[in-house]
Amino acid sequence: MREKTPRVVVTFHTTAEAMAMEKLCQSKGLDGKLISAPRALSADCGIAWSAPLALRRSLEDAIRESGIEPEGIHELPL
Repeated sequence: MREKTPRVVVTFHTTAEAMAMEKLCQSKGLDGKLISAPRALSADCGIAWSAPLALRRSLEDAIRESGIEPEGIHELPL
């Protein structure tokens, strides 16, 4: 069994916002990937962005600058 590590998980209201997050992070060189929203979280669109916990502040800053409106930003072991 793979050991779980803490991750920052960003959930979204729409798939368009999730896709915009992927594009934003790729353009800024921020590591992460789109995942199915974990069962522990509720996401309207069912998609979430998962990234290393160390990038939380950078992600929050990028989200704020871009105008993307996340449903929530969470820390979970994945």
